[in-house]
Amino acid sequence: MTATDMPISESKTPAADPQDTSVARILLSVVVLLAAWGASVATWGIPGLYLPALAMVPVIWVLLLIISRG
Repeated sequence: MTATDMPISESKTPAADPQDTSVARILLSVVVLLAAWGASVATWGIPGLYLPALAMVPVIWVLLLIISRG
């Protein structure tokens, strides 16, 4: 069967997978956070580089504790 033999009613496009949209949202948020971090480095220099990383230390500790308890 070729593409010309297929009826038009069978050539539906598949619906978007809900997991694909959640992955896209996660990737978009990571890209936006990295862009904001880069903008802080461009604005404030070296303190803009290390202060956000320093502020994330307690957040990462809490995430590690949550993961390890599960």
